[in-house]
Amino acid sequence: MNTRQIASEYRLSQWIQTMQAHKASGISITSFCESRGVSRNTYFYWQRKVRAATCKELVTRNQVEAAGSEILLVPNGWAVCKAVEAEGNGKPLAVEFHGFRVVVEPDTNMDHLAKVCRMLKSLC
Repeated sequence: MNTRQIASEYRLSQWIQTMQAHKASGISITSFCESRGVSRNTYFYWQRKVRAATCKELVTRNQVEAAGSEILLVPNGWAVCKAVEAEGNGKPLAVEFHGFRVVVEPDTNMDHLAKVCRMLKSLC
């Protein structure tokens, strides 16, 4: 890692702390920026940079399916699972993650389940 990358990461970490301080303050962005002597445009510039860096870090291109050349974006720490026809007793499967509980029935719509998982991930 070169000094430019280190400096960039340092600035990002400083702005992450600044944005967390704003959130904790409970005041408007305008008031917060005035109290810190920072322009709103600078705040929003760094907010975009922080979001872009966060998304780049969280999401990896994990798998390309040959059938439709669909790219599945999977957050780090998650695994790609393929749906398979299960031999079982027809009982529901309960999945718990970060305090959320999802019950998957044998006839659960997989598209709906994928949407629920994405929504839960965005909350964590």
